[in-house]
Formats: sequence, structure tokens, C-alpha cells
Amino acid sequence: MTGTVIKSTGSWYTVKSEGEIIPCRLKGRIRLDGIKNTNPVSVGDIVDFDIEEGEEQTGVIKKIHERDNYIIRKSVNLARQTQIIASNLDQAILVVTLIFPKTFPRFIDRFLVTAEAYSIPSVIIFNKVDLYDEAVMDELEFFELVYRSAGYKVLVTSVETGEGLDKVKAILKDKTTLLSGHSGVGKSSLINTLDNNLNLKTSKISATHDQGKHTTTFAEMFELSFGGSIIDTPGIRGFGLVDMEKEEIGDYFPEILDLKEHCRFNNCLHLNEPGCAVKEAVEENKLAFTRYESYLQFVEGDDDETYRKDIYEE
Repeated sequence: MTGTVIKSTGSWYTVKSEGEIIPCRLKGRIRLDGIKNTNPVSVGDIVDFDIEEGEEQTGVIKKIHERDNYIIRKSVNLARQTQIIASNLDQAILVVTLIFPKTFPRFIDRFLVTAEAYSIPSVIIFNKVDLYDEAVMDELEFFELVYRSAGYKVLVTSVETGEGLDKVKAILKDKTTLLSGHSGVGKSSLINTLDNNLNLKTSKISATHDQGKHTTTFAEMFELSFGGSIIDTPGIRGFGLVDMEKEEIGDYFPEILDLKEHCRFNNCLHLNEPGCAVKEAVEENKLAFTRYESYLQFVEGDDDETYRKDIYEE
């Protein structure tokens, strides 16, 4: 039988096949087949499985179909291993907030760079705008300009006022979408508001640390009543880059890639080389310094400790 993995709990996987929901485990030799990921099977995977004999209907996954794409990050607890967050995506949406909690640019850029590397279109949603004061609204205006100038679709939303929700719904319709972001940015509340048939768990922000609590424990795919599906993920604190050579990182910043052909040297790393079009653009305020600063961070060393602390950094 063939089906789609709609939930991963680490040792068991929920597979949907021809309208049926079947709990499955992984066949042993697939698990040991040189896979360095913490999760050899991810939500979104198409798998072949056999039904086991017994009182309860369960299955054994025997084959994972080749993925069209996937999005991956370093495992926070096991730095030498990686974690596939989801696979076979039409797009990825990163939900961010500028307060309660604050999402910092380097986290956003790590996510976008990874999505670019695996050919997944990205959308950025700035959520909870009803809570922004004048100073934060100025910051929002700046980041909207930064990311739109880089070629990304940017939406501004509020569950409380309804701002932007119709645009989010239009983007989600008839597509398979990864929904990601820090804990507390309002991913679950956003989806619950868009689709009354869903009832994803939500929680309040910690007053002590200005962080969200993890309400989503495992990645899970949900069908949307208006068409399409979303993959809700546990809140991500760190997002480490995986297997990227420093020579290729600039190609995953669309605005840097556009400038690259104007550099004097073909192998320009945009650091200290003469005739660098990227550095010139930064100096002339044609390229956002925040984006260039992220680029430098990634090229010079995206160490484990740094990416784990994104939520605290500025």
C-alpha cells in the first residue's frame, strides 16, 4: 500500500492512504541505512507500507519515495545530525513577530536561505501587528521593504483585527504549505481562525521570558476545508544551516545573487575583495545591511551556539 505521512512522533508515523489513517513503524534496515537524520521519515513523505497482522491495524514502512524537495536544519541537541522538518512542499511560510516574542533577522534569513537551497518558495508573515506601537511599526515598515526588495512575498496579519487573513487564506488554498516560526508567534491561532474545522492547541506567552511555550509537540499535516493542507511544526528556537559551502551561500540571497555578476572577480565572496558590487550596494544603501550582516555571519561561521540563541540576540 502507498500513503502520505501526516504525523511523525519519532518512533511511529501516521499514514493516510485512500482515506484511511494507519499507524506505522519503520522497517529496521531502512532506519540503519546510513541515514544521519534524526528522523529518516518526515511529514509529507510518500511511503510504501505493509499491513501487520494483529487485532489493531498497523503498518510497517518498507520504502520512502524520492522527495520532490524538503526543508532541513541542524538538530539542536545532536549537532552532527540533521532534522528534516517536512517534505514535498509547494511553499513554506515563516510566521514572525517583532514583539511578544521578538524574531530576529538572522533567524529569518537562516530559514529563507535554507528554503532557497532546497528550491522551496517562501512567504513571510509578520503577525500580531495589533500589538505594535509606533516604534515597532517603523521597524515593521523597514523589514517589509527589506524582504520585498529581495523578492519575497510579505504579509502583515492580526488574528484580533482580521488584518491580512484573507490574503493568507488565498496563499494557502490548494497548496501543501509548511508553517514554521518560533513558539508564541501565533501559528496555531492563525490557522484556527482561518479554518474553524481545526482546533490546534494554543498557549499564552511567558511573562517572565517573553517566549512562547511549545504547544505543537510533533510535526503534523492538516487538511484545510477551503483546499490544500498545512504542516504545523513545533516552535523552532534555532535554525542551523546544513551542508553549505561558503562559496554558494550568496546564491541563496536573491538580491546578492543579482549583484554577483557585477563584481570584478567571478569568485568574489563579498568580504574584502576590490570591485565588489555587493559591498558597494551596502555602502550606497541599495542592499539592506541586516541582510549583508546575516550573509557575513553564515560565511564566516554559523556555529552551533549562535544559531541556538537567535531568539535572544540582536
